[in-house]
Amino acid sequence: MKTFGGKVLFLDRSDINTDEIIPAKYLTEITKQALKPYLLEDLKLDGFDPQAIALDKPAVIVTRANFGCGSSREHAPWALEVNDITCVIAQSYARIFRQNMFNCGMLAVELSAETIDELFAFGKKGVVTCAVDLDKIELTFTRADGWKKGIDFMLNDFDKILVKAGGWVEFADAL
Repeated sequence: MKTFGGKVLFLDRSDINTDEIIPAKYLTEITKQALKPYLLEDLKLDGFDPQAIALDKPAVIVTRANFGCGSSREHAPWALEVNDITCVIAQSYARIFRQNMFNCGMLAVELSAETIDELFAFGKKGVVTCAVDLDKIELTFTRADGWKKGIDFMLNDFDKILVKAGGWVEFADAL
């Protein structure tokens, strides 16, 4: 099973599409690893530098609504996965992107707009990490100054099985 949790990358925008997650010009690559340096290359967001991903090594993304909209390609979750980002937390997702995350054994957690707002507010005050407990279905956010917040999230039984198996292929192979 993959490891979930770690440093949080905050992307304060709704409607981040799959072309911004991994530009279409890289879809001819034949390995996931080849996608690694191009994650979020075309994302336009004040103060965001896609090159910092390699240095900061985030494991969790917190963002706004409709994450992963656009075309329905598995390359977008693959680009996250190869950069060791295995959990995205948003208000909502494009349906196919969300399912592709689970199919790849990754978490797509949906939280209310109010909770997302609160996380962004705390993220402005320092580096935030997130621990994921799949058995308790709980996220625990912490900051170096002692701030800590536990948040329960929803995860249906089958998606939980897919995530614990490592994705759809691994689940099917185990049958």
